[in-house]
Amino acid sequence: MSPALEAVLAKAGLQVTPDEFLSLVADAAKRLAPPHPDPAGYFTPDQQDALTEVGLDLGRHRVLDDQPRARTVVAHAVLRDSAMTVAEAARQLGVDTSRIRHRLGVGRLVGWKDRGSWRLPAWQFAGNGVLPGLETVLAAVPTDQPALVVAGFMTTEQQDLLVEGTRMSPRDWLLAGGDPRRVADLATQLGTPA
Repeated sequence: MSPALEAVLAKAGLQVTPDEFLSLVADAAKRLAPPHPDPAGYFTPDQQDALTEVGLDLGRHRVLDDQPRARTVVAHAVLRDSAMTVAEAARQLGVDTSRIRHRLGVGRLVGWKDRGSWRLPAWQFAGNGVLPGLETVLAAVPTDQPALVVAGFMTTEQQDLLVEGTRMSPRDWLLAGGDPRRVADLATQLGTPA
């Protein structure tokens, strides 16, 4: 396998072989969307007319569509690879696995089921604990937002989270002792048009 890919994986801290990573990417690609969907095929002719009338493009796949899809597939693979199992999270927090499942059930931790087992994204952990203010933020996240959207939000610099003129990601803001209510206010807007 390519030494360049091995170097990228090592630099990113991903503990997988290049073959395992490529398998994760292929799996994520299949799960996210077919490579060349025909959007119009999902709707009746009347629905197609209504959607087209309001400006939606129901045209077939274009090569320009591949770049955002590739970024999403890679982000999904990285999120999945860096996520913890319930047992790993319990070990890190020094609690029983039942406490982790309970926190997942009441929304004090975020995760998703993957092949029957919980996976917990790593961004929500810090040292031997959870990210400061995590409960406040998670309580504000709309329930329909998938783990990839929440992870992207928590790890992307936000223009409203400034420290000495420098943008910070919600995760870094919270690690620096920032007010979790500021992040929670931003989180309430996830999934709404800008």
